[in-house]
Amino acid sequence: MTDEENTKCHKIIHTASAATAAVGGGLAQLPGSDAIPITAAQVTMVIALGKVFGKAITESAAKAVIAGLAGASVGRLASQFLVGWIPGLGNAVNAATAAGITETLGWKVADKFDKERG
Repeated sequence: MTDEENTKCHKIIHTASAATAAVGGGLAQLPGSDAIPITAAQVTMVIALGKVFGKAITESAAKAVIAGLAGASVGRLASQFLVGWIPGLGNAVNAATAAGITETLGWKVADKFDKERG
């Protein structure tokens, strides 16, 4: 990965992570209500990362990539149901979990796309 690609990936991934943190934290007391907006942010991130590496990624292909790499989403759901309902603590835990998973997912996708180029 070139320095320019790395810089673009950082911007894309950190923006998506911040967005998912805001959603996860803001909707903590409503378990499951954040799934659609978080998935939308992650799909947008995967499509944008594809562009960095010269790949045209469709929405359905982005969802498939996310599904293939998103085993950690089970942890997000568990934390949401265990502490998500607690005001303050639940908001912080859900925000951190959503951001962490999105950040990890983003770098896995960037690495995958970089390696696929050969």
